[in-house]
Amino acid sequence: MLRRLYAWVLHWAETPYGVWALFALAFCESSFFPIPPDVLLLALCVAIPKKSFKYALVCSLGSLLGGCFGYYIGWQFMATLGKGIIRFYGLQDRYEAIQHLYRTYDAWAVGIAGLTPIPYKVFTITAGAFRINFAVFVIASAVSRAARFFAVGGLIYVFGARIQAFIDRYFNALAVAFVVLLVVGFIVIKTVF
Repeated sequence: MLRRLYAWVLHWAETPYGVWALFALAFCESSFFPIPPDVLLLALCVAIPKKSFKYALVCSLGSLLGGCFGYYIGWQFMATLGKGIIRFYGLQDRYEAIQHLYRTYDAWAVGIAGLTPIPYKVFTITAGAFRINFAVFVIASAVSRAARFFAVGGLIYVFGARIQAFIDRYFNALAVAFVVLLVVGFIVIKTVF
């Protein structure tokens, strides 16, 4: 079923509604949908590399608004809808761990989840459930999601279609490496200043 869903997402790149589908997919993935928008973002960027930054912006905005919707689900409907979504993905056991991350790291937890292959929807919903500061949530989400999608768009803009196979193959490792570099960068800045 997941493979068919993946193919369905990719088919939108071949339609005139690809940009709208990208926005909708990014929105839905941030709150409940299982397929990440990177799949369609890659396909659109490879099709027209000159529009890669436009596609990255559309994806970032959709993801940010979807994240806000996920926050709302957790804030208002955690007992019903929020827990149902988390249960659907089999992540009930991580709920407590995520709560601990929010209490300890706040914006860092959102930022890292926004950059990595960790299911972002779980963090958006639990952010609302645990009532983390909404402004912090929005800023961390905007920075992390934009960094992720603009990195993909930028690589395709510069290197074209030949980078797609590399990104597809090593996406998880690249995301983790980026987060490690980001954390090291902040530690260096905090230490120096």
